[in-house]
Amino acid sequence: MLDYNAAYAVATIVRTGSFEKAAKALNVTSSAISQRVKQLEERMGAILIERGTPCRATDKGAWLCRHMEMVGQLENNLLAQLPELGDPSIGPVTVDVAVNADSLGTWFLLAMAAFTQLSDVLLNIAVDDQDHTADWLRRGRVLAAVTSMSEPVAGCSVTALGQLRYVATASPEFISRHFADGVTADAMVHAPVITFNHKDTMQQDWLAANFTSPPAPPTHWLPSTHGFVEACLLGIGWSLNPINLVQAHIEAGRLVELIPGATTDIALYWQVGRWGQFPELTRQVVNAAKLSLR
Repeated sequence: MLDYNAAYAVATIVRTGSFEKAAKALNVTSSAISQRVKQLEERMGAILIERGTPCRATDKGAWLCRHMEMVGQLENNLLAQLPELGDPSIGPVTVDVAVNADSLGTWFLLAMAAFTQLSDVLLNIAVDDQDHTADWLRRGRVLAAVTSMSEPVAGCSVTALGQLRYVATASPEFISRHFADGVTADAMVHAPVITFNHKDTMQQDWLAANFTSPPAPPTHWLPSTHGFVEACLLGIGWSLNPINLVQAHIEAGRLVELIPGATTDIALYWQVGRWGQFPELTRQVVNAAKLSLR
C-alpha cells in the first residue's frame, strides 16, 4: 500500500525545489519530511529525489509525482460531487505540461489563462523544442505536451492543433549589408543566423529546403522566442520567426523576408495521458490553437 503522506512529501519537494520549503508548505519539520522520503525510498529501493539546488525528481520520482497529480484531481472531482467530505487532503493540484518555446510565446498563454479562470488547478510549464517535448511524456515528467509528434506516446491520446507558420526575416540594414547582390548560397555562408539552442534545426532545415547546396552560416545562440524577433530588428542576424510575431514588422518595413513565400509550417499536436486527461485543459488548448494556428 502506497504511503500517500510520503508520496505527497516527494511531490511537494519537487514542486517547491527544497526540503525546507516543502516542510513549510506541509506545516511539518524538515527532519520529518526527510524521514518520510527516506523511508519511502528505502521501501521502494530507489532514489526518488536528486538532492541539490533545486531538488529534482529522478525518473521514478517523476512517475510518483504524476500519480499524485492524478490523485489530487480525482479527489477534487469527488469533493465537487460530495462536498460533505471536507477539504482536499493533499492541497492544490499542479499539472506538469511541456510546451515548445514558440507556442508559449505566441498562443499557449491564451489557453493557460482561459483554463486558470475556470479551474483551481495550477500549471507547471516546462519548455523544450517541439521535436523533444514528447520525450517528457515518455519519461513520465509531464502529463501533457504540445509536440510535433503525431504518433501517440504510449498511454496518450493525440489531438491535432494546427500549423505554426514561420518566415525567414532580417532587418533592411542586414539585408543591404549581407545580401546586396541577392540572397544566394555564397552570401548565406557569411550572414550570421540566430539559433535557439543545439536542438534547434529549423534554420538548417529551411536552408536545405531552399538551396541546392545548403550553406552553413555562422550562428549566434539566443534561447528566446521574442529575443529572436528583437535580434532580427537590431540587425544581429537572420532567423525564422512565427508569422504571428513578425507580420506587423514586415508590413511596416522593419523586417524583410529573405525569400518571399518560402515559409515553413510546423504541425503541432496536443498529447495527454489517458490516465489523467484534464478535459477542460484540453478544450482550452484546442480553442486557443484554433485562434492562432493555421
